[in-house]
Order: sequence, then C-alpha cells, then structure tokens
Amino acid sequence: MKIIILGAGMIGRAIAYDLSKYSNFDNITIADRDNKTLYSVKKFLNNQKINLIKIDLENIKIVKKYFKNFDIVVSAVPYKYNYFLAKIAIDTKTHFIDLGGNNDIVKKELGLSKKAKNNDVIIIPDCGLAPGLTSIITKDIVEQMDFVDYIKLRVGGLPQNPKPPLNYQIVFSPYGLINEYVEDAIILDHGKILKKKSMTEIETINFPKPFGELEAFLTSGGCSTLPYTFRSKIGYLDYKTIRYKGHCEKFKIFLDLGFASEKKIKIDKQFFVPRDIFSTILMRNLPFNQKDVVLLKVFAEGKKSGKKLKLEYFLIDYYDEKNKITSMMRLTGYPVSITAQMIQQGIFKEYGVFCSEKIISCDLFFDELKKRDISINKYVKNRD
Repeated sequence: MKIIILGAGMIGRAIAYDLSKYSNFDNITIADRDNKTLYSVKKFLNNQKINLIKIDLENIKIVKKYFKNFDIVVSAVPYKYNYFLAKIAIDTKTHFIDLGGNNDIVKKELGLSKKAKNNDVIIIPDCGLAPGLTSIITKDIVEQMDFVDYIKLRVGGLPQNPKPPLNYQIVFSPYGLINEYVEDAIILDHGKILKKKSMTEIETINFPKPFGELEAFLTSGGCSTLPYTFRSKIGYLDYKTIRYKGHCEKFKIFLDLGFASEKKIKIDKQFFVPRDIFSTILMRNLPFNQKDVVLLKVFAEGKKSGKKLKLEYFLIDYYDEKNKITSMMRLTGYPVSITAQMIQQGIFKEYGVFCSEKIISCDLFFDELKKRDISINKYVKNRD
C-alpha cells in the first residue's frame, strides 16, 4: 500500500518518521506547498525511502490526481482543509485520516459517512492527541464500567524551560492554538450537550516536581464527538488544557482586544485579518521546536457491578533527545501513524466515517504506544 502525508510541518514529519520506523508501506510520501519546508523535512528525516513532493492544495485537479495514486491520505495541514480533502478522498476511493481540531468541520466529515461506505472508504478524523489519544482513554474507561459518573480530561504541551510573558512555546500551528482558545468548549452534563466559553473555569492541577502547581481551563476541540458518542454512558465529561499558572489570563487579553478576529480591518489603504497577523507574531516571537513535555491526567469515577470505581490515567512524556522530536510531535503524530497502519493491516472491518472512540481497539492502541516508549499509567481504586 502507498501512503501520502499532506503537510511537512512538525506533526507531518513526526508521522513520516514513525511510519518509516514501524510500518511496511510500499511507498511513503510527504507533500507540502513550500520548498523550504520540504528541504527542512528532508534533512530532518534523512531517509531515502521517503519521497517528497510539492502540492498546492488549492489546485483541486492536482490534489485529485495525487489522491488516485495512494491508498491512504493523512492530513497534517490546518483543519480548514479537512472536509474538502475528505470529499476528494471519497471520490478517489482513498482512505483518509486527519488531526481534527474543529468541531464543526468534524461534524461535516461525519455527514459523509454514507458516501464513504458506498465507496469502500474509511475516514477517521480526530486522530491526534486530544482528540485522539484522549478519545481512546475515554473509551477504555467506559468499557470498564457499567456507568461512568464523570470523566475529566486534562492535557497540555508545555516548554520544559518556560519563558515569560506567556510561558509557552509553539508546538503546533498557531491557528490551531487560537482556535482552541476562541471556539466554544463542548461538555456533556447529564444527558445535555452544552457549550461554554473557552479559557474559563480555571482550576489548579498538580504534577510532580519540577512542574508543581499548574492551571487548567476549558478549551475547544478536546471533547469533539465524545459527548455524542457516550451520551448514555457518561454523566459528566469535560476537557481542559494544562498551562503554567497565569498563561490563561495573559493570553485572554489579546483575544478580548480582538487579535483573533477573522474580520478584515483596514489600515491606511490595505486590509488585514487580525488572526493572520497575530499568528505570525506568535510564530516569530515564541520559542519553537525546543525541549518540551506533554502532561496528561484523566480522572474518572463510576460503577461496576454495583461497586464504585475510581480511575486515574497519568502521563509525562519528554522531548526525544536522541531523535530531536518534541513530545507534542510524538503524542500527536504517532497516534496518527498507528491509525494509518491499522487501516493498512485490515484491522477495521467497516467502511464509513468514524472517530477514534468508535473504531479503535484500546488494548491494541496502547500496546503500539508502548513500543514507542509511551506508557500511560493507570490507577484503579475501589471506593467501597
């Protein structure tokens, strides 16, 4: 089978790296519209087996042409392209997976399920860290209980050496970051699916030294389809992003001032989109591709055979010093690669559009992560 990764940025190259190490695809190709980015990924991967091509996603004819030459397409480009790419994948009878990142786009992709099934195509959005890995952890919790009272998902990618004023570094597209902070968070509250403002409901969360006391707050995208999938299985479900203390208050000032607006403004005789300018400023001024860490805690409580059960999932994953791969690249890119390999191996027996919690085996997925030195610690306590 042949696979192509669209986007040669941080996550795209992590997916390509993992595929080159663990898969047996006949052909692995990574595509981008920028020659400099392709040259950079060529140096990073240093693997003659991986092909590099230049593609402009705005050229539909070229995109369709390439899709026809591959069995699986992976989207590691901004979420705005995913619905458009999913439709092309169905037309060309090509399996398609992406990182998700926007609730509305994922909903539109799910609406393509009948067409995908008719064309014998598998489409899986939300295959990264959150949603993705967190979706499978949620499924794992549900499968262990008769009913889950609550699940609280807490995840964050942080610099190991934070620098003021934001104590944050760019670990993926700034557009994705802004979207998480601007769009409403979706939560499940005892049968009701509610929307709440992101960057609200700040809480304190503790990790072992050197991290100590951190903050977590509501953000968009992390729950994605989970409230709909498990509406009858979970009482309360929410997702919060972990940051160093004070980050939320500082960043929110920019949002309140309109820096993330997508409405054009006129300065002198030129028009500008504030979000484009803000994203560029973040890219130019925040640390990039430095040593990072991904922190994860998931809290859950429920009942099994009439007894109360309390679960906690815990992960601290550090920058890969040997291969110069950030933890965010590992925790986002490797789950995507694992999912692609499951398609290649014929593990999925149905066609259509499915999010991770609907189609992926928890045990199989966790076993694959362990091969990559990513171990999620699970603690079980009987409350009775």
